[in-house]
Amino acid sequence: MRFQVLIFCTILIFSIILTGCPAGAPETNGSNNSRTNVSNTGGNNNSTLETTKKTPEPTTNDAPTVGRVFKAYCDAMTKKDEAALRKVYSQATLKSLEADMKAENEKSLVKYLEVDQVSNKLCEVRNEKIEGETAVAEVKTEGAPNGFKVKFVRENGEWKLTNESPDISSMKKSAENPSTLSSKSPEKTEKTDK
Repeated sequence: MRFQVLIFCTILIFSIILTGCPAGAPETNGSNNSRTNVSNTGGNNNSTLETTKKTPEPTTNDAPTVGRVFKAYCDAMTKKDEAALRKVYSQATLKSLEADMKAENEKSLVKYLEVDQVSNKLCEVRNEKIEGETAVAEVKTEGAPNGFKVKFVRENGEWKLTNESPDISSMKKSAENPSTLSSKSPEKTEKTDK
């Protein structure tokens, strides 16, 4: 009986540790937060597991293709222009955001995304990598001054912003698969939805 209680407590503690939010993660107010992810890992992420800091990648380009899409996103957020904001997002992302907005009883996409702290004060894009109909670029905003990667997709010949981030996806996969935590040293990732 003691052995079973000990195992139960160990599993419970381990589960709590794996499901807890890391320092610097935004609060989701009880909802499944699939917003833009532009600043969801922004700010300082002082993880207690972190042993080494990730060296910033050197700038290889200034995102000549998808950079203007992200700049349009920053402009739309700065001007609180709902129509312009909807033009920069992919259809799949808009559908996802609208479902989340409905769950939170929010009518305005601009108001829903305000927590991302995006404006023209800090709106940088760099290191785009295009593979077919998708692209990834590193973005920096007020909410994520250290930057994170965002995925873009091409729809009807135009590049669109998504709420997907390879940085966030890799963190989620690590949390879902505890064996990767012990076999790999965690790297500091600045999160990103777009």
